[in-house]
Amino acid sequence: MKFIKITLLSVALCFSALSFADINVGVTVSTTGPAASLGIPEKNTVALLPKIVAGQKINYIILDDASDTTAAVKNTRKFISEDKVDLIIGSSTSPNSLAMIDVVAEGTTPMISVSAASRIVEPVDGPRRWVYKTTQNDISMALATAEHMANNGVKTVGFIGFSDAYGEGWYQAFVTATDLKKIKIVSNERYVRTDSSVSGQALRIVGSKPDAVLIAASGTPAVLPQKTLKEVGFKGVVYQTLGVANNDFIRVGGKDVEGTLLAVGPILVAPQLPTTNPVKKSAMAYYKAYEDVYGKGSVSTFGGHMWDAGQVMSAAIPEALKGGKPGTPAFRAALRAALENIKEVPASHGIYNTTPTDHLGLDQRSRVMVKIENGTWKYEPLN
Repeated sequence: MKFIKITLLSVALCFSALSFADINVGVTVSTTGPAASLGIPEKNTVALLPKIVAGQKINYIILDDASDTTAAVKNTRKFISEDKVDLIIGSSTSPNSLAMIDVVAEGTTPMISVSAASRIVEPVDGPRRWVYKTTQNDISMALATAEHMANNGVKTVGFIGFSDAYGEGWYQAFVTATDLKKIKIVSNERYVRTDSSVSGQALRIVGSKPDAVLIAASGTPAVLPQKTLKEVGFKGVVYQTLGVANNDFIRVGGKDVEGTLLAVGPILVAPQLPTTNPVKKSAMAYYKAYEDVYGKGSVSTFGGHMWDAGQVMSAAIPEALKGGKPGTPAFRAALRAALENIKEVPASHGIYNTTPTDHLGLDQRSRVMVKIENGTWKYEPLN
């Protein structure tokens, strides 16, 4: 009888443990390498993400991929095969995230990317059924950039961007946006993230005599072409992309980046937003949470993308739990399905509404224009 009681108790404890199984989330970000200025605030933000959702404890396993696609894929395989994660968040750059897609699809594990290229989630077919993202698509921000240019008299523009998925994605989107606004692209240059000189590209751009230049790069490597353009005598307006939206870019660029304009998510200038802005309240929630831990002026848009991944995940988990227990294929499949039916989830960059054909779910509420003025970010009305 004693043996039976012990056995029954053991079984009861087993079932209890199963019903409260932890949800494991693998996070791969670039805390070293050229994209470190993106990955560090993303990693910092993981500490602020929900620890318990719908009664389930959430464990975060964080790995550095060193801004390298091979490392990002290796981390992803480890999460799936060894850590048995239910969800993967990452990575910091578009090339890394694109490299991870086939791996997560093969492992039937949903992924939320925190990088920008629209090709990460478009079209939603095949492996991309398992992939979501929280960073605004290139075309949305390109349209805002071109609109601001047109409203301020820009007729011709030079382009220089990374020679990878980020630069190419932005160029294609910018072509579409400038065509709509009747702006002519007069030069198209590329460079590698690790390059130490872009003098030839800068001279060719200046030779094409553009009214403005758009630099499609991310992190501190985006400073190089802007600094070089100034050195070779460019006097026009310089636009950057949301890939530079943190204080490291200003710190490294100094006076060379004064006057820079860019379309970004609302979080970067949350305190400056009009009270009528529908994202201000949810953006300020992250703004305050991050500054309370990491200090005044520490907020960046990149950490905001990680925060938003946490909000979207938290909204999907209660529904996913109806389809299976954490740690099982059934739960991962249910989580994938729940992530594509998010409705009106407020976060730092916008209000998320996903569908089976839209695995981003952001609209025009997710973008504002800003200007670097006196070494700080200043809210700039689009018109």
